[in-house]
Order: sequence, then structure tokens, then C-alpha cells
Amino acid sequence: NFLFHDQVDGAEASAIVYSLIETAKMNGLNIYAYLQTVLLHMPGLIKNSEGIDDMLPWSDFMQKSCPKVEQKTTEVKPVGME
Repeated sequence: NFLFHDQVDGAEASAIVYSLIETAKMNGLNIYAYLQTVLLHMPGLIKNSEGIDDMLPWSDFMQKSCPKVEQKTTEVKPVGME
């Protein structure tokens, strides 16, 4: 995925986002909701880091705020096999 990064800063930013996504997956979170929650709350934590533990994917706050969306599975039958 880093083949087309021509700047170190861009590659580092991508690595951070990929790490957040994979960590959210491993903790059973809705990835979109997790990233949205982190991006909304982090600016307020820059000067006051109290509450930063709530941004961790394994925190109770994130587990309640970003539950994984259950995917509905549908059975697909091959054509002609009805």
C-alpha cells in the first residue's frame, strides 16, 4: 500500500490510519464510527489529556459508542441451481 507514497509524511499518516483501523477491527468495533469518534474528540484533548484513555479501542466508552454492525448474510444460489 505504500508503493505510491512519494513523501515520508504521507506514508506515516497512512500507517497511523491503517493502525487505527486494524486495532478497531481487532477490538470488534464499527470502524467508521470509531474513526469518527476519535476525530471528533481528539482536538479537545490536545490541551487537556484527561479522558484520552477513553479514545482507546478497548475502553468501555468506545465499546459502547462504536459497536460492530452485524452484517446480514444472505444465501446466494448459483444460477440454474434453484
